[in-house]
Amino acid sequence: MFSKILVALDQGDTCGLLFQQALTLAQATGAGLMLLSVLEPDYNGSLTTPAYYGYPLPLGVDNSIWLELYEEAKAQGLQRLRRFTDQAIAAGVPTEFNQNMGSPGREICAIARAWSADLIVVGSHGRKGISELFLGSVSNYVMHHAPCSVLVVNAQTLSEATVETADLTMANGQ
Repeated sequence: MFSKILVALDQGDTCGLLFQQALTLAQATGAGLMLLSVLEPDYNGSLTTPAYYGYPLPLGVDNSIWLELYEEAKAQGLQRLRRFTDQAIAAGVPTEFNQNMGSPGREICAIARAWSADLIVVGSHGRKGISELFLGSVSNYVMHHAPCSVLVVNAQTLSEATVETADLTMANGQ
């Protein structure tokens, strides 16, 4: 069915749950995983100077804090990818990871194409209407530009899974 599953992971709260669902799917199908995290630059391609609602920082403002924040995000992302990779390998699923910088939707599709993925698993924050227009939708972009099938997992579904898991854990006294 699937032999190569690309899992697009963001920095959000449901990242771990999305990984667990992809891992379960990989185990069921005998597929390998590619875990991908994309760090998104600001409007001019720089991660060192943020844009505030489309406007750059005023001249003379020390932007070294943003470089530090980027380095921190990069380190945390790599740490998360390594942790998930170790979990997947321990579960018997061949797994590799990659962290890129760029437009998330474009990077996901490019890596899927280069890696010859059979399936992309991506989460959705469920944005619609105006919020999707202003904040964008990575999952929407991927669905329309991917070189393979796409499984979009809704954030609410993942959140509900978190609540159910917590309820079961408390009911079992763990």
